[in-house]
Amino acid sequence: MLTDRELAAIRALEAEVVAHDGGRLKLELGALEKGEVDTALHWDGDRLVGFAGRYPFGPPDEVAGMVAPSHRRRGIATGLLREVLAGSALLITPTGTPAGRAFAESLGATRRHSEHFLVLGETPQTPEQPAVSTRVAVEEDNEVVRDLLRRAFDWEPPADVLHRFGDTTRVIELDGTPVGTVRVSDKGDWAGVYGFAVDPAHQGKGIGRDVLARVCREVRARGVPRVTLEVETENAAALGLYTSLGFELVAGEDYWEVHD
Repeated sequence: MLTDRELAAIRALEAEVVAHDGGRLKLELGALEKGEVDTALHWDGDRLVGFAGRYPFGPPDEVAGMVAPSHRRRGIATGLLREVLAGSALLITPTGTPAGRAFAESLGATRRHSEHFLVLGETPQTPEQPAVSTRVAVEEDNEVVRDLLRRAFDWEPPADVLHRFGDTTRVIELDGTPVGTVRVSDKGDWAGVYGFAVDPAHQGKGIGRDVLARVCREVRARGVPRVTLEVETENAAALGLYTSLGFELVAGEDYWEVHD
C-alpha cells in the first residue's frame, strides 16, 4: 500500500510530466489509492523522479509509468519496468508523445492497439425504450456477463468479472432477457464507463444509446461532474455513438505488448 507521501509525490510527478509532454497519463489513481497495483518508485533524494505500476485490468495486465524529463535516458524507465513486469503485459504510452513511443520501440515492443479517451460534455437527453432496463449484477450473473463480453469483444474475461475494483457492474435487459452489460467506476469527482457491451445479435436497435445516456444521467444526478470512457481507435461505430451523445475526444493511448 502506498503512503500518503508517495501518492502525493506520484501526483506531483504526473503534473510535471504532463506539463512537459502533453496528453495524459493513465495512472488510475483510484486503484493506486486502494493498493490494487504493484508499484515501483525511483527517488532522487526526497524527490520522486520515476514511477511504474502493473495494473490487474486484464488479462493481460497493463503497465503504465513515467520519468521526470530531467532524469530521462538514464535507464530509470527500463529498471522500473523490470521491477513490475512478470511474464507479459500491455505497456501504455500516451498517443502523440515522442518519449513514450521511443521507449516502447527501444524495448522492441509491438503495438497491439490504440484507444481514444473521451470526456462527456453536456448530459445527453434521449428518450428511453420501455423494453430496455438495467439492474445491478449479482453473483449468479457472472457467467452471463462473461459470455456477453466474449461475444461483444472477442476477448476472454477474467473469472471474477463482476464489481471489479469496487466498481458496479450492471446487466442490460431487453424484455427481461440479458443482452448487454456495463461497469461504472464512481470515484465521487469523476466516473468512468467500462466494459460497455451489447450482444452483437441485438446491436443496431438503439439499446446502447439508450443505456449509455441513462448511465450518464444517473451519474450526473449524483453530482459527479466528469464522466469518461475509452474506445479503440478502430471502432468507428462506437466512437460515433459516444460523440453523438456528447462525449468529446481529449487524449489517447497506445498499447504495446511487452515481455520480461
